[in-house]
Amino acid sequence: MSTSTTQQITTKKIAIVTGGSRGLGKNTALHLARKGVDVIITYRSQQAEAEAVVTEIAALGGKALALQLDVGNSKSFGDFAAQVQAALATHWQREKFDHLVNNAGIGIYGGIADTTEAQFDELVNIHLKGTFFLTQALLPLIADGGRIVNISSGLTRFAFPGFAAYASMKGAIEVLSHYMAKELGARGITVNVVAPGAIETDFGGGQVRDNAQMNSMIASLTALGRVGLPDDIGGAISALLSEDNRWVNGQRIEVSGGIFL
Repeated sequence: MSTSTTQQITTKKIAIVTGGSRGLGKNTALHLARKGVDVIITYRSQQAEAEAVVTEIAALGGKALALQLDVGNSKSFGDFAAQVQAALATHWQREKFDHLVNNAGIGIYGGIADTTEAQFDELVNIHLKGTFFLTQALLPLIADGGRIVNISSGLTRFAFPGFAAYASMKGAIEVLSHYMAKELGARGITVNVVAPGAIETDFGGGQVRDNAQMNSMIASLTALGRVGLPDDIGGAISALLSEDNRWVNGQRIEVSGGIFL
């Protein structure tokens, strides 16, 4: 093997994308693979779908791995970090990975008067506690000079009735991301937020994708005249992780096509 080939292998970037079996996480993983980044995706229960993403990335010439993770169960994060460490050693002969995309999440629709405490706690565990403590568990494995992208929502800037609890979690993620950027700056790690607008996925039961009236309404409020697609978000996240954006740090980047301008 030539010296140049060896160098290329050892310097290839590796990203972890949580919730990578479907939707925005899957799209992000595929965009990263097309840019030459290897990927570890996580899934909670959809193992077959996750393995299909791994196969698709392999067809693109990349290397990928799917690991099971429930981001709502912080007690499992130590074991997950150990799995990541073992996977890096076995599959990449590496001790560190480069990028973390905290994407996994759920959507619960309900007005303030109707949201239950159990629903609220589930959102806290998955979106806020999960992001905080999963990042904490993985910090020893993130390479200095790495990148973290946390996924928020356009709903932190504008309000749609029925999303108060969900948007509150995402607002907390935006504050947390500022603190992450400040505290991890000494290691050269950047931390940014990508805040998607309404996207046609199965998220939240697929309302935006499948409800024609809602889809049309959102499109009418958006400067570019349509609802977002997963490709709009995955491309933005992968671009933010590229070397061209190394000086972007501590920012909230809304990717919404210009809704409510």
